[in-house]
Amino acid sequence: MDSPTGSYPTAPRLPLVTLEEAREAVLLLQHFADDSPEGRDAGAWAAEVALRLPAEG
Repeated sequence: MDSPTGSYPTAPRLPLVTLEEAREAVLLLQHFADDSPEGRDAGAWAAEVALRLPAEG
């Protein structure tokens, strides 16, 4: 049986979403926020993600 780590690449792994990508996602979600059910979900998700981002320096 092959080692479970035998087929993984040796290059450094990147986070699933970078800080810049997360900030861009928040801006996009805010763009779609409105009074529709989907817009309210977009606004709520934007707020939740934004609270998890580090403050800009």
